[in-house]
Amino acid sequence: MPAAGPCERGGAGNRRLGTGRGKAGQGRALPPAAARHGPARPRAPHSPPAPPGMPCPRCCPPGLLALVGPGLALLAQLALASPPDRRAPPAAAAPGAKGRTLVLLDVNTKSAVRVTGDSFLSLQLDPSIIHDGWIDFLSSRRLVTLARGLAPAFLRFAGKRTDFLHFQNLKNPAKSRGGPGPDYYLKNYEDARSLDKLYNFADCSGLHLIFALNALRRNPNNSWNSSNALSLLKYSAGKKYNISWELGNEPNNYRTLMGRSVNGSQLGKDYVQLRSLLQLIRTYSRASLYGPNIGRPRKNVIALLEGFMKVAGSTVDAVTWQHYYIDSRVAKVTDFLKTRLLDTLSDQIRKIQKVVNVYAPGKRIWLEGVGASSAGGMTNLSDSFAAGFLWLNTLGMLAHQGIDVVMRHSFFDHGHNHLVDQNFNPLPDYWVSLLYKRLVGPKVLAVHVAGLQRKPRPGRVIRDKLRIYAHCASSRTHSYVRGSITLFIINLHRSRKKIKLAGTLRDKMVHQYLLQPYGQDGLHSRSVQLNGQLLAMVDDGTLPELRPRPLRAGRTLVIPPLTMSFYVVKNVNALACRYR
Repeated sequence: MPAAGPCERGGAGNRRLGTGRGKAGQGRALPPAAARHGPARPRAPHSPPAPPGMPCPRCCPPGLLALVGPGLALLAQLALASPPDRRAPPAAAAPGAKGRTLVLLDVNTKSAVRVTGDSFLSLQLDPSIIHDGWIDFLSSRRLVTLARGLAPAFLRFAGKRTDFLHFQNLKNPAKSRGGPGPDYYLKNYEDARSLDKLYNFADCSGLHLIFALNALRRNPNNSWNSSNALSLLKYSAGKKYNISWELGNEPNNYRTLMGRSVNGSQLGKDYVQLRSLLQLIRTYSRASLYGPNIGRPRKNVIALLEGFMKVAGSTVDAVTWQHYYIDSRVAKVTDFLKTRLLDTLSDQIRKIQKVVNVYAPGKRIWLEGVGASSAGGMTNLSDSFAAGFLWLNTLGMLAHQGIDVVMRHSFFDHGHNHLVDQNFNPLPDYWVSLLYKRLVGPKVLAVHVAGLQRKPRPGRVIRDKLRIYAHCASSRTHSYVRGSITLFIINLHRSRKKIKLAGTLRDKMVHQYLLQPYGQDGLHSRSVQLNGQLLAMVDDGTLPELRPRPLRAGRTLVIPPLTMSFYVVKNVNALACRYR
């Protein structure tokens, strides 16, 4: 039996306050009252009194003027005695200042609102790499270097083809190949070499493997047939592979895949059966088990989850589901900039949490399998710079709402949702992920924002398209001492926005990591520049140095339009960030 090959070790691889476009001091912001109600209307000027004895033009005859003259004189004296108008005159706005926004930003540094883990951002590989012949490339030094850059993390081996896999440990697997059918849909594990290569890749990259077993091998009474899974478990135990386990993928789609369905109660019984099987094997008696990996929580899917939780809520170590934002029919890059699309995930999180808290309060929740679009994605869209807005917002939203782990589908090969393309070149979402891993720590902090808008629009909030998240800075980056804070910001506006750091962040040194598309393709670009420099691997074993741009203390942050950025506020000495 060929053993797993040795690891190939490769190198490891951010003006003054103003509203104008010109120099500092040109123009100034409206005072709050003027900003709310508009500029004050100037008073009508008083007409000067006519000289004595001279008739008033276009007015009354002299007799009438003699009658009303004393009254007019008294009114004039009263007007002169009135206090002057103390309202400030409207400031002249600088050219191009219309719609410009200043955001005042502070962070609660006393305590964290949530705490994730170092493996919060994790990865997924689709079993299509076996069918497509990509499994042999897992030994690539370049691919291992890219994966190691995102460690520590989980590596989930699962996807739509999970429930067609059939494990065989034969000396001559060619003789066992049959005709078309579920086992022909994917190649069999030839002499178990595919499992060896998969585990060796995860181990060399510093990733913990989670393997999803085939759940569609069924007995006549629709219970799970575990015989093939037992063979795989015994083989991997003999190799002493440290693996966690799942059963199936998106069970709500089984009727579409195979013409038979498995309800939540039966699926729960199958998981209990798998747990019993693991306990019989010494190597996996304490192995983690995750599930049920349902799809989008519609009404029927929620019913499946409820049935599952009643039976197996205490059996699994985390409850899992997956989410894809849009289908592959989307053909416009602007669809990735819609705020309502970014916010669809928040509603799904609440639905999952509601069910879990009923049957297993406090149980961890993972998002396993997330991407910009379903069905493999779209070239030059779901693998472009524009898709990064969805991905970075997903990371910020999940951490803030208490999700423990998110697994990106897929690390490479599958369609156009991947982090690495088929030439093993990192795509924009890879660089977003790498910066997140290097700069963002597990502790989530509350953000306090005050936005001033020159002309507020009823029913619209200026911060819908300006998304700001705050964490303690990662302790894995030796450049920043404990107590520093990382902000990551998404600007979906087509104009730049200014952010003034306030409170505990005021007058602190800041390091900027600004991501923008590289080249003439704009948001369609598959390349990224960091602070103006193209990001690319140095060689197969070395990732580039992620160099920040230092900003002087007290400087206003200027966020360019349609960009993503990370800002490390140094030496804040935040109480929540001093200790792990």
